[in-house]
Amino acid sequence: MSLYRNSAWFVKGVTEFTRNAFVASSKRFVEKDLEVSVAGRAFMITGANSGIGKATAMAIAKKGGTIHMVCRNKDKAEEARADIVKETGNKEVFVHILDLSETRKVWEFAEAFKRKYKALNVLINNAGSIMSQRDVNAEGLEKSFATNVLGLYILTKSLIPLLEKSADPRVITVSSGGMLVQKLRIGNLQSDRGRYDGTMVYAQHKRQQVVMTEQFAKAHANIHFSVMHPGWVDTPAVANAMPDFHRSMRESLRSPEQGADTVVWLAVSEAAATNPSGRFYQDRRMVSTHLPLAWTHSSALEEQKLMSLLDDLAKTFQPH
Repeated sequence: MSLYRNSAWFVKGVTEFTRNAFVASSKRFVEKDLEVSVAGRAFMITGANSGIGKATAMAIAKKGGTIHMVCRNKDKAEEARADIVKETGNKEVFVHILDLSETRKVWEFAEAFKRKYKALNVLINNAGSIMSQRDVNAEGLEKSFATNVLGLYILTKSLIPLLEKSADPRVITVSSGGMLVQKLRIGNLQSDRGRYDGTMVYAQHKRQQVVMTEQFAKAHANIHFSVMHPGWVDTPAVANAMPDFHRSMRESLRSPEQGADTVVWLAVSEAAATNPSGRFYQDRRMVSTHLPLAWTHSSALEEQKLMSLLDDLAKTFQPH
């Protein structure tokens, strides 16, 4: 687990990313921030059938929101939908099947969604992928990059016109504190050079998500963009991708509901929308995207180059 051998990351993670840290942080939360009804507002949540995604969908459904669950596995998605409807009484919960690693299908899905639905108020980019070894999709793209970066970029970019036509539009991306040990690198997006370390590749993708959020915010001032770190959360994805870490840290991991708290706050509260767009959050608070004295800062040119590379790559898969 090379990601967790970084001392600065580990010290910060032990002190701030655990269940106990969430409990401590929650003492300053303003309860009325989440005492809202979002009836009539539409929320798209990727990876909504388990973990943070399902907890987010459940919380927003309880507040009356229309939920669009974007999931890879139909059976698991339908099972999760049934749980959400049963617990919340909200039947406005819809399942859409999409594998974000299938690049051309991401475009096709987003374009079809825009044709069918007149509004989307909030997009929550939650789905993610950690690979134990390098693999490519049918289009020749490294799978975790296709899911975590290019798929997210295409889905967001394609849905921006629909978001811009909707009231109080927001885009929230679930990143990871792992990005704190990564400087933006744009010269090896496909991870095809050097040894493949899945956790470090994932952390790099999470850094790229932070940069994408900042750049989208600059380009689309009427949409509120945010990116957040949920802390160390006990989810099936973590258990499957990092079994040793999950086993050793299990007692300190946050629940999916605790991991989802800031996502929900960013998605529904008036307070979140009063903050500047494009910022990084942890436990309902804006935090730095770099550790103190970190070497992880990148130039404006590098950040703009990432967006240009993604745009060019995305266009090669865009339906005509």
